[in-house]
Amino acid sequence: MHRTPTGSLAPSLSVRTSRVPRPRAEPVPGRGAGYWTRLLPALAALAVLTRLPSFRHSLWNPDEGYLAVQARQLAAGGALYDTVVDRKPPLLPWLYEAAFAVFGDTSLGPLRVAALGAQLLTAVLLASTARRRWGDRAGRVAGVLHLLVSIGLNPEDTQAATFEVFMLPFTVAAVRCADRGQWARAGLAVAGAVLTKQTGGAALVPVLWLLWRTAAPRRAALLRAGAGLCGPVLLGALLTGPAGFLFWTVTGSGAYASFTGSELHVLARGLANTALLALACAGLVPPVVRVLRIARTGAADVWLWLASSAGAVLTGFHFFGHYYLQLVPPLVLLAAAALQILPPQRLTAALLASACACALFLTWGLLAPRPELAHAERLAAAVRERSAPHEPVLVWGIHPETYWLSHRAPATRYLTAGLLTNYSGGRDGPQVGEKYGVAGSWPVFRTELAERPPALIVDDSRGEPYGPERLPSLRRLLAAHYEPLAGTVDGAVLYVRTQSASAASPAG
Repeated sequence: MHRTPTGSLAPSLSVRTSRVPRPRAEPVPGRGAGYWTRLLPALAALAVLTRLPSFRHSLWNPDEGYLAVQARQLAAGGALYDTVVDRKPPLLPWLYEAAFAVFGDTSLGPLRVAALGAQLLTAVLLASTARRRWGDRAGRVAGVLHLLVSIGLNPEDTQAATFEVFMLPFTVAAVRCADRGQWARAGLAVAGAVLTKQTGGAALVPVLWLLWRTAAPRRAALLRAGAGLCGPVLLGALLTGPAGFLFWTVTGSGAYASFTGSELHVLARGLANTALLALACAGLVPPVVRVLRIARTGAADVWLWLASSAGAVLTGFHFFGHYYLQLVPPLVLLAAAALQILPPQRLTAALLASACACALFLTWGLLAPRPELAHAERLAAAVRERSAPHEPVLVWGIHPETYWLSHRAPATRYLTAGLLTNYSGGRDGPQVGEKYGVAGSWPVFRTELAERPPALIVDDSRGEPYGPERLPSLRRLLAAHYEPLAGTVDGAVLYVRTQSASAASPAG
């Protein structure tokens, strides 16, 4: 590589432009076979290694518990966005339901294997994209770096089989297909991302950029991409009911997405997760910054992808750690672009730093305790002891996994107190209460409990602002028809129906 008298690399790199580079020719069939036969086993082994902690616990976070309970409700005849509700799109609840139908509903092991496969597929798609643009070495670097960085947050966020993990392959596939001029497939991939989690739509920004810069004719390409995107989304809406689909995935989350309430709490979480991801990306950021100063990498679409993903992380102002996973693929591609320009020793340093950070997060995942899971397991044991298998129960808290662990059906479609009080967004300030819950939820909730009274109510609020003492409807219900049992489970209070209430109720 040519150097100037001052040691700058700028002259030898200045020939690069910010325009989208012409795609490299696809490898001749047969000539590139050895590349993938060597790379795929290495990526698969690395994916297994980095996902080992995911098999350590029965559950990693409440999102997994929520999906597991939803899958059981759907299998029992429930209807999504009607008697089974959440603010998320339908693809992952359906995947959980399918996995439970095939493998049984007592373990998330098959879903963990699927999550491992999703991360491996993401790495392969990134390798393919980088190889096409910048050569074989860049492809290998992109695949390896993704798997090293993909666990670089709290293990509860990276090792769980939840929305962002399954969304990533769709977002990378969208950019990869657009890079190849496959506009219908790019639209389909964006649709898959959106149907997994709404913020997957961020991948549409680089797709449209590539379409505008490279497609000819643009109108036909736009029609194909639009058909690919809109078809699956409309089908999902028709299968679940257009009104319910629109409300639960788009219009019904106004209070959840508000920044008002708990600003300092949410800001601290955002800064902490940003610091964790920065540590995981310690090997990626320096080469990207260095090349950004001295050259243009021809990756404008990837920068747009990173910017739109950052906007997706900001959406809703909650900054949960798993939101940050969406930033990893574009960061990895930018690093691959930078490292193919820089001297080989920079690549060695980047891989070493990423491997050390990965080892740190891997150790965290293998050794860190899960106190909230232990609490949910003790609570589930108490629920099983105090109720019959056919009796519905109400767990008033933010840990829906208690239903799944206890093998008890929920007495209501609202699986957490968060949907009824807005606490599910991490709020712990003034915007928590009955009037801040999902619109129309409290009349439905009161009707469900009147028609099918729970045999047991578990108040798992433990001093949080969604406790019954701050909610008139729930407080009146407990006072009129329930009495507390002696003792608590880690601070959770169990209520059983009074004899008079049981005698007067048809369910009793």
